[in-house]
Amino acid sequence: MDAAISSGPAFAMGVVTLPAGGGVRVEAGAMVMMRGDVSIETSTRGGFLKGLKRSLGGESFFVNDFHAGSGGQVGVAATLPGDMVMVGVDAARPLMVQSGSWIASDPSVEVDSKWGGSKSFFSGEGLLLLRCSGQGDLLVSSYGAIVETTLGDGEALTLDTGHVVAFEESVRYSVRKAGSWKSTLLGGEGLVTDFVGPGRVWMQTRSSSDLIDWIRRVNPQQSSSS
Repeated sequence: MDAAISSGPAFAMGVVTLPAGGGVRVEAGAMVMMRGDVSIETSTRGGFLKGLKRSLGGESFFVNDFHAGSGGQVGVAATLPGDMVMVGVDAARPLMVQSGSWIASDPSVEVDSKWGGSKSFFSGEGLLLLRCSGQGDLLVSSYGAIVETTLGDGEALTLDTGHVVAFEESVRYSVRKAGSWKSTLLGGEGLVTDFVGPGRVWMQTRSSSDLIDWIRRVNPQQSSSS
């Protein structure tokens, strides 16, 4: 993928340059601009069930495939302000992406959902993770800046669950309470995710769930009675 990322880490946008006959797959609603000889095709990519699995994982039911005739550009951006990085995947290094962080990828990259079991359920970050495999590049977004960490074999890293963006499938993970019930309820810390290498982990410097909680505190919803 020939992509240039600008305006990060606060308001990142990716511009993908397509050669003649080239293409890129984009999350529905993420397109900012098109330039040149570019057409768009909307589909569920893989049928109803795959579209449904993606939607349960926090992504749109539909995806958009952009195709270039003689060449062109497609600009993409996430809903929330933040950063964007390009990550390469291959058959030996599938990538697990947190709900809502996948923005675009080469058509050769398979974007599917993987059941996270109770680990994802109790994290509060959605029931599913998106598993990106195959051969190619993808654009991953965040809320806030993105920090990449490489873990050695057996090396551990603990993140607040809301700050997880993506990690390689070789990295083992588990979700637990941050501490005792007192620190969980009174200390402002909820659940954390423990990662154990080898492999790479991407974190975001802000948490969208914390943003939602802050908005609720400063602007509580008024209940209406009829």
